Amino acid sequence: MENLLKKLEDLRERFLKTKALLEINRKATRAMELKETMSAPDFWQNREEAVKVGQEAEELAKEVQKWADMEKDLRETEEILALAAKEGDSGMEAEMEQKFLALEKAFADLEFLALFSEKYGRDNALLSIHAGTGGVDAQDWAQMLERMYLRFSERQGWKAEILDRAYGNEAGVKNTVLRVAGPWAYGYLKSENGVHRLLRNSPFNADGLRQTSFALVEVIPELKDTDTIVIKEEDLRIDVFRSSGPGGQSVNTTDSAVRIVHLPTGITVSCQSERSQHQNRENALRILKNKLYQLALDKKGEEEKKLKGETQKAEWGRQIRSYFLYGNRLVKDHRSEYETSNVDAVLDGDLAAFMEAHLKWLKK
Repeated sequence: MENLLKKLEDLRERFLKTKALLEINRKATRAMELKETMSAPDFWQNREEAVKVGQEAEELAKEVQKWADMEKDLRETEEILALAAKEGDSGMEAEMEQKFLALEKAFADLEFLALFSEKYGRDNALLSIHAGTGGVDAQDWAQMLERMYLRFSERQGWKAEILDRAYGNEAGVKNTVLRVAGPWAYGYLKSENGVHRLLRNSPFNADGLRQTSFALVEVIPELKDTDTIVIKEEDLRIDVFRSSGPGGQSVNTTDSAVRIVHLPTGITVSCQSERSQHQNRENALRILKNKLYQLALDKKGEEEKKLKGETQKAEWGRQIRSYFLYGNRLVKDHRSEYETSNVDAVLDGDLAAFMEAHLKWLKK
């Protein structure tokens, strides 16, 4: 009993430290403030802002409640265990050991959120996929990755929408842009940044020869307020064209698709998901502002690395993860060294273990 009490005491200490790190008490206060705001008579006058406030309040309330439930379970278990120890009831030890293991597992799930404690971890994400070397196989691979992230988003209960997609002439996609909205979307998906390598027997080769294909995945947080990013009109080149589908056929009768080039940086963004040219233009500008903000952050980070004497090249051939679809089928992350042989599950969106392993690797 004493050993179990000591383990429970250690668990409570870890629980309180993590709770403080995640500022759960501050979030509880914030949730109460939002609840008061939502009760105001004029709350729904600005519907768009009201929806944002409602979503934030709901997410905070769910998170705070999880920690409150865990704390209540810890307290009750400690009281029962202390009473059993006082009365010398050793018959409850096995039952309480199982209860402790369940609490430890529940805490591990909550503790995982501590890995997202950095800025933007809670935010929505903009995820881009670009087919690399490998011809039609690479374009097919890019579309497989697109499906993988759509399925992962579905598993998480997030909303994922395709803002832009350029189809390959024969199969697959040349590039695609997804907006993923949901709690901790960027916190999870940021681990996918980098080159993904596929090794398989090509379905596009008559002899089924082995083919290596690459695709680049870029993930940036979606800024809540992009009005702080100022873009001069003279720095933009805006082109309009007709949306296209597989094989290049037109899927719209008007020039609704929009391509924006930011001349000073060369960043190009296109959107064709909406039928309205105006809406596509707004979406493209929003993505561009996010990309420019991320570029500024990256430059600042590079400057800090130089001051510390650290240099690191981001080369196309430096894949972060490899997917082997022949022989001993395997998916391996080259940073965390996490791997699994359940390739089909991974391609169907079972990515949480890879993301958790990467986040823990970053914290080492």
